[in-house]
Amino acid sequence: MIRIALALLILSCNVFALPEHSPVPGGIAVIAIGINEPVTFNGRPVMTQRTEDDVYAIIGLPLSIKPGEHELIVGKRHIAFTVLAHEYETQSLTIKNRRQVNPLAQDLTRIANERKEMDQAFLYFDRESAADTDFQTPTVGPQSSSFGLRRILNGQPRNPHSGIDIAAPEGAPIVAPSAGKVVATGDYFFNGNTVLIDHGQGLVTMYCHLSSIDVVKGDMLAAGDAVGKVGQTGRVTGPHLHWGVSLNNARVDPALFLQSE
Repeated sequence: MIRIALALLILSCNVFALPEHSPVPGGIAVIAIGINEPVTFNGRPVMTQRTEDDVYAIIGLPLSIKPGEHELIVGKRHIAFTVLAHEYETQSLTIKNRRQVNPLAQDLTRIANERKEMDQAFLYFDRESAADTDFQTPTVGPQSSSFGLRRILNGQPRNPHSGIDIAAPEGAPIVAPSAGKVVATGDYFFNGNTVLIDHGQGLVTMYCHLSSIDVVKGDMLAAGDAVGKVGQTGRVTGPHLHWGVSLNNARVDPALFLQSE
């Protein structure tokens, strides 16, 4: 309780380190806006963050965004910024469970229901909340798959990799990277045992393929609190943590929140 109270006290100050500015598909644009007004991008509300010298809009840029000129709506103002081109590498994997690559008809309803549950978490936005964006790494291990990789599974193109994989051994502890609320847990078809944490203002982190889950929906976590343990449930080739970050419903590179490390 003391750790949670301390985390909430820090959050109430609403002054945090900013994530890395990387205005590319799958990246983050950090734009000074001068005054803390409501911000939207492509019709979605956007996080704002106050530092000692300015107020910034923190915009998640989806992998599908086209490079070029884009604009924020800040109150009644329009602020232009540029998204730069970026090429991600291709990764080919062989999945032994073919059903995890080409689901059966009876799997599709389950997959759709799980997507609906996750989307509900990704789309939630509380403008009054504060979000600590200075993350710590959720588990210890080498990065085995980077964000944005164009995936080829059993010779078939699939969606780009929407997080990073950390090759920790099975049973290794997973902790919350910053304060937040557990908004979903479950055993999902592709993701295996999964936890979603809402950190405020449209910032949600995801933890997949766990061997066990140590939290329940509604838990309030401080940075460093236990989330679960690394496993190999769902669609995997071995034990690891898939760690994803969603910002204004765009999946972005988690490494951009780890610049202090």
